[in-house]
Amino acid sequence: LNALTGKGVHVVTVNDYLAKRDSEWMGKVYAQLGMTTGVVYSHQPDAEKLAAYRADITYATNNELGFDYLRDNMKNSLEDMAQRGHNYAIVDEVDSILIDEARTPLIISGPSQDRSPLYQAVDKVIPNLTPEHYAVDEKTRGVTLTEEGNDAIEDLLRQAGILPEGQNLYAAESTSIVHHVNQALRAHKLFFKDQQYIVRDGEVMLIDEFTGRMMKGRRLSDGLHQAIEAKEAVKINPENVTYASVTFQNYFRLYEKLGGMTGTAATEAEEFREIYGLGVVEVPTNRTVARIDEHDQVFRSAREKYDGILKAIKEAHEKGQPILVGTTSIEKSEQLSELLKKDGIPHSVLNARQHEMEAKIVADAGKLGAVTIATNMAGRGTDIKLGGNVEFKIIEAIAADPEGDHVAIRERIEAAHTGEEEAVKQAGGLFVLGTERHESRRIVNQLRGRSGRQGDPGRSAFFLSLEDD
Repeated sequence: LNALTGKGVHVVTVNDYLAKRDSEWMGKVYAQLGMTTGVVYSHQPDAEKLAAYRADITYATNNELGFDYLRDNMKNSLEDMAQRGHNYAIVDEVDSILIDEARTPLIISGPSQDRSPLYQAVDKVIPNLTPEHYAVDEKTRGVTLTEEGNDAIEDLLRQAGILPEGQNLYAAESTSIVHHVNQALRAHKLFFKDQQYIVRDGEVMLIDEFTGRMMKGRRLSDGLHQAIEAKEAVKINPENVTYASVTFQNYFRLYEKLGGMTGTAATEAEEFREIYGLGVVEVPTNRTVARIDEHDQVFRSAREKYDGILKAIKEAHEKGQPILVGTTSIEKSEQLSELLKKDGIPHSVLNARQHEMEAKIVADAGKLGAVTIATNMAGRGTDIKLGGNVEFKIIEAIAADPEGDHVAIRERIEAAHTGEEEAVKQAGGLFVLGTERHESRRIVNQLRGRSGRQGDPGRSAFFLSLEDD
């Protein structure tokens, strides 16, 4: 309805995969109603992006919309601007974008003075510190030197020739050194490879803690990203000077009208009302939820927990029940994958390293006996069909036999799929197994919600240990 005004509607999703998928699904419907559909995605040619924004309905991620807004503000003429105003936005997974990432700043910046040698020199000093030299505060994501640590770091910096003899670390002329020490300390004690970031093609890529996806082009500010690059011994890109920035909260308040949907908004109703002036309405499920949410299983040690997880996976796999195993980091998803390989259990892994294979892995995750290990990537907005995605199966079959009878291929695949879907239901539907609880209860509920959709059978359980983070 809002698209009929000719001012455009933005449908906002949390990643490029969902933006492309939803535009393809719904574009066919809108075309029958005489409306055009466009999709905006990362690294898109300018002409294509301009056409997408001129469509009646434009699908895009929150990141692309925000960065395009900043880029438009740096343009010299109205003709060059991509966005044509902020009429109406419908935000999918609205709690993730407007609450979890509300204060996340989107920044367009340029390079400044290169200080790589100082980052590298300080980085070599930090591993010589011992636990009594610093205090880590996990809650505030901070790390500070103790008195003993201050004395130790001064000695180490002098030995390395970074701090001149007789000069105090906290003297005015040492400000830059203190800054580099603090950032190197944070890089070593708070940021870990395959948890908060991965290293790909000689570049440090951040991982979104809420979605488990790589955040291409996103860098930590104030020299922290450079400190991590020094730690990982990759090329250190210079710190940047900010040209333009906006938070998601301020960006989405530009819209004349704003709305959204999610399965986990009720707990944040007050925040939606106070910040965005939006009310929260709970819509009952289309069909009664048949999923069985089991009590948490708590083990004394991580080893005992993983033994329990392997036993549960084997039992479900043997009876043909598909399993989605949710992990909290890339590192833990790959550790579990190694354990399953040793036991000879075939499985797929979905994390930021395999994001190109996401559509295929998700399409197969509901097949009979499928085992899928995933980070938070599969926890939000992912629709796992029991028996697998029939459309994906048909596309694969036609691609394998392009000269064949497409109608006959479709009928054959659909008939086989119906049998497999029924067999999966008989096996209990999708089993969601969480290996840890996330700090956010909504993310835990999103993971559970991958099972038991549209009245299908399913079950969920979380396996925890006293050694969990």
